[in-house]
Amino acid sequence: MKAINKLGAVILLALSTACGNTADGVKQDAENAADKTVKAADAAAEKTAEAAAATGEAVGGAMETGQVKSAIMADKRVDAADINVDTDEGKKTVTLKGSVKTEAEKVIAGEIATAKATGYTIVNDLTIKK
Repeated sequence: MKAINKLGAVILLALSTACGNTADGVKQDAENAADKTVKAADAAAEKTAEAAAATGEAVGGAMETGQVKSAIMADKRVDAADINVDTDEGKKTVTLKGSVKTEAEKVIAGEIATAKATGYTIVNDLTIKK
């Protein structure tokens, strides 16, 4: 009977130690998982912020492009059919590309872009049709 009691005590001791180790392991695993989740959330938040900034730049650039192109089209002194307007929001640059009929149209298109795209550098790459 004493042998059975001793065996039971040894088994009980082994089980309680194993349970304690298992509980500690589960706790550590949970902490590790929580750390990984926080790191993943931080990385996702950073990527979201970067995407939002890029989207903001694209929207800002598109607005400048639209405003400049609309203003050039509205001015009857310039034939805007062959004028392309590109905006680089990051560099704060508006570029006029394409062709116009006269040097005067090129100059006027550049002046319109300068007036509409305040704070932007204007690159007038328009060519004169021959």
